[in-house]
Amino acid sequence: MSNDISLLRQAFVSQRQFYDDQNFPRGFSRSGNFTLLEASILEQHGVVLKGLYNKTLEPQNEIQKQFIAVINGNLEPHNAIERAWLKYLKLTTCKTKFHTLFGRSKMSGPVPQNRDYYAESDGI
Repeated sequence: MSNDISLLRQAFVSQRQFYDDQNFPRGFSRSGNFTLLEASILEQHGVVLKGLYNKTLEPQNEIQKQFIAVINGNLEPHNAIERAWLKYLKLTTCKTKFHTLFGRSKMSGPVPQNRDYYAESDGI
């Protein structure tokens, strides 16, 4: 398959722009997760890509059939549209790990003692 972006864009033509306000309320390009090309691909072709992914649209050409094979895991991504959609799926469907410096586990250390255990000479 060709990697020419203009041919790829013609294969996934959509009349509407794609937005995901739930996951990217400021838009794809302002999220910091996508390059300008990836954001443009998702905005201009995301409606068709999502339809093919959800199986609400049938593939109309060989490039769309290859796209379905890629999202099903049968092929590796070969072009920018496939890579952008897989990146979108990874960011929206995979649980992200959140790391923090503070954990919930209790620290093991000396057990606090009652005042009755201290002698008057300890200076308490």
